[in-house]
Amino acid sequence: MATTERKPLLLDFEKPLAELATRIDQIRQLAEENGVDVSGQIRQLEARAMQLREEIFTSLSPSQRLQVARHPRRPSTLDYIQAISDEWMELHGDRCGGDDPALVGGVGRLGGQPVVMLGHQKGRDTKDNIARNFGMPYPGGYRKALRLMEHANKFSMPILTFIDTPGAWSGVEAEHQGQGEAIAYNLREMFCLDVPIICTVIGEGGSGGALGIGVGDRLMMFEHSVYTVATPEACAAILWKDATKAPQAATALKIISHDLKNLGIIDQILPEPIGGAHSDPIEAATTLKQALLENLDELNRLTASERRQLRYEKFRKIGVFTELAQ
Repeated sequence: MATTERKPLLLDFEKPLAELATRIDQIRQLAEENGVDVSGQIRQLEARAMQLREEIFTSLSPSQRLQVARHPRRPSTLDYIQAISDEWMELHGDRCGGDDPALVGGVGRLGGQPVVMLGHQKGRDTKDNIARNFGMPYPGGYRKALRLMEHANKFSMPILTFIDTPGAWSGVEAEHQGQGEAIAYNLREMFCLDVPIICTVIGEGGSGGALGIGVGDRLMMFEHSVYTVATPEACAAILWKDATKAPQAATALKIISHDLKNLGIIDQILPEPIGGAHSDPIEAATTLKQALLENLDELNRLTASERRQLRYEKFRKIGVFTELAQ
């Protein structure tokens, strides 16, 4: 029976790493064929490969981080839920006649505690992406999310949301169904919920589509994720009428985790394995689970009124700036 090996999907800046890995494999194969011991040379090259990988991934530009955030094999909402939860049952439907596959959610247990988990869901390949609408929900997706969050509030279960979307679907049909109203309604209602809410940007957090499930007591973000008011491509097209200026827009928009932490928009940066979350999904999931449990422990000590007040104050501070005298 023939088997096919899964080929890695390389980003442009990863090509030097692939070339070095190929060289190591070639040396190892030649050594085996000729009975030569080159273990010392192999160790040196492997050490150099690790050093090069670390150098590349610690100095990525905002546009390169965007490529990592959009990597087809980056762990998705369902990947993380299945990796971190003790139990999990997906719930369907917005109770208005639809069940948007671009936004998934359900009930489960995290560290023995009942929780509601929900988030955007992209596909793995073209067929799956089409089925999931590339992780861009219709209004029904946000109404399903709110239904699940109200369920969590009724039964005193914390809410965990996972953000990974280029933005809400902006087609004519979505507008007819009330896309703006659905997102705005979620924003208002999430401020009123009594239970702890922790939001995590696991990939690409774009525009109002991200905000629709992004109001919480804590906002965490994976190191190579991005969070932005609009995609760099859209921003470049609007400002310069030239989508090729997207890298320039990515820098100006301050979309990366460290910039957003400095601006006070996110609360915590979750470190990723060298090479990105897709290089070691289990390690990434372990990091996420630990951070969620730690934050839940802190939030569970507060009363519902204290959480609501702190949530309100958190978002009121966003956008505050100081003018320096000339």
